[in-house]
Amino acid sequence: MSGAAISFPFLGDWSIDPANSFTLLGHTFYWYGVIIACGFLLAVAYCSRRCDAFGITQDDLIDNLLFAVPLAVVGARVYYVIFFGHYDSFWDMCKIWEGGLAIYGGVIAAVITVFVVCRVKKISAPALLDVVSFGFLIGQSVGRWGNFMNREAFGAETDIFCRMGLTLNGQTIYVHPTFLYESLWNLLGFIGLHVLSKKTVRRFDGQYFLTYVGWYGLGRVWIEGLRTDSLYLGGTGIRVSQLLAGVTFALAVLTLAVLLRRGPQELWVRRRAERDAAEPGQDA
Repeated sequence: MSGAAISFPFLGDWSIDPANSFTLLGHTFYWYGVIIACGFLLAVAYCSRRCDAFGITQDDLIDNLLFAVPLAVVGARVYYVIFFGHYDSFWDMCKIWEGGLAIYGGVIAAVITVFVVCRVKKISAPALLDVVSFGFLIGQSVGRWGNFMNREAFGAETDIFCRMGLTLNGQTIYVHPTFLYESLWNLLGFIGLHVLSKKTVRRFDGQYFLTYVGWYGLGRVWIEGLRTDSLYLGGTGIRVSQLLAGVTFALAVLTLAVLLRRGPQELWVRRRAERDAAEPGQDA
């Protein structure tokens, strides 16, 4: 549907047909990449302002990002390739510029990278993931608008009040704007987690990360079921991301319940403060 005019009937009788790229100083830039970059920068800016409250320095954050970001892109591509599976050569699998990234693959790769880097740096991975959870929600909320520019990641045809119209060659179909659902779901999750972090005290490191995993999983179970471009498990009718979302949601809720029941645990921010006090100049 690339090039289709986009409309939302509930907003009135209008439509837009935005280009998916633009030229600047002789170079072509794709809106998808620009929007993803903006989401990333907003996420980094927010996390940088909040990391001290979790016992994480900005240097710790940047060191992790230097490894986690490129490996997240690789993970997102590998996840897509594994479950899409229709490639003629290894080179075709590497053509990331032709599309084909899966958010879950990126998140999984990023989390694994964080644990490895934090182990090397001798800092708390759960505490860092608490900070990064805000960034995940910001980045995913903003990044989904790249799908809007590409006319992708939409759902099945519907007559729901908030349907999105796609008009191409004089033919219009109305579909679920699933990119919008997920963007708003992540925005709501970010606002909720931000307010929670300001109004309450964490009971243990990793609490906000588990909350993020549960929240995102719950929304993705619903949203993935509406999409028409899902990746499927082998020859089954099981949507991979929907299954993974359901499993991660259940595991996150169960783990949260168990750890909250155990009562407050000593947070990394306090342990780090005690360590730094005992070793002046440690993180100067």
